[in-house]
Amino acid sequence: MLVHICCSVDSHYFLQKLQAEYPEEKLTGFFYDPNIHPYSEYYLRLLDVKRSCKMLGIDLIEGEYDVENWLEAVRGLEHEPEKGTRCSICFDRRFEVSAQKASQMGESTFTSTLLTSPKKSLKQLQVAGDALAEREGISFIAPDYRKASGTQEQNILAKEDALYRQDYCGCMFGLNIQRDQQEKLADELFVPLSKQIQPESIEERIQMYEKRWEMEEANIPHKIIKQRFLNWRLMMGQLRIRKEVVPAHFLPYSTLKKEYTRGKIEYHIGEIHHMNRDEVRFITLDHYNDLSNSNYKTVTELIFSPPAFSKEVELRTKLGVTPYDLSIILVVKQIPTNKIEILCQSKVYSDVKEVLITI
Repeated sequence: MLVHICCSVDSHYFLQKLQAEYPEEKLTGFFYDPNIHPYSEYYLRLLDVKRSCKMLGIDLIEGEYDVENWLEAVRGLEHEPEKGTRCSICFDRRFEVSAQKASQMGESTFTSTLLTSPKKSLKQLQVAGDALAEREGISFIAPDYRKASGTQEQNILAKEDALYRQDYCGCMFGLNIQRDQQEKLADELFVPLSKQIQPESIEERIQMYEKRWEMEEANIPHKIIKQRFLNWRLMMGQLRIRKEVVPAHFLPYSTLKKEYTRGKIEYHIGEIHHMNRDEVRFITLDHYNDLSNSNYKTVTELIFSPPAFSKEVELRTKLGVTPYDLSIILVVKQIPTNKIEILCQSKVYSDVKEVLITI
């Protein structure tokens, strides 16, 4: 039996139920989810599915990440709600490829872990699965493992085995709609030009879950815990001196009360130069290099290849900045002496992150 897999939380429980109900069947997992955005999120979910299948002794096949065809299939349906027309097409697309894969492999049956997702319509999924199975000359099974407290059992199992629990279905359209309703920033879609890994980003989670895999392989006791913290994202920052844009690096947690300010350097204390408005501070690239033990030749080089986020937070501390200070700190080649204009679109917000610890 070929089992289309959407994510580890759904598949881990679903596959174990199938193993119990169909003990004579050889189950093969098929991870095919071109709807998942961004690719880093796709990779993270695949990583956890691989771990789940390894734990259950199930072979896994990865389908093609043909995101362009998926986007074309749902064109014009970007604002459809969850369980709407876009979702129907998404199911059809994934089921069609899964049914074709099952037929190519000589399997007589296929199913999908989407059936156990509480966010999906069981009837909607069964109609799509049956139609595509008939076309391929195979059968589609749609067991209801949600009933009899199945969803609760699924959640308990996911927690016991420390599975990665994503908090959105998968596609960018559903994510944006969900975050708008929650009045939250869709920071999953933020990737800095510098490629610096941001706190509680998908890229940071990938690092953690890859490290977790290594610790499991080495039998190192560990635990994933959650912590609440103040997160930050910079959407855009610009420094202009006499209307000319000048390279400037914004240190983490730099914010403005409004998005724009202007002024001039009023005084300095040691190597830190203070603007006369909005608590803005400047340091030179040379001072940055001294504090961070780095050797950046230009500010542009720093902008596009900064050190780790945590290292720059430590640097703020070395500048005498308290943990609660959200003032802008700009790194420039030379301290400006003329009129300064700053545009800073950033956001600070309460967030929760997972942390891997050794026990």
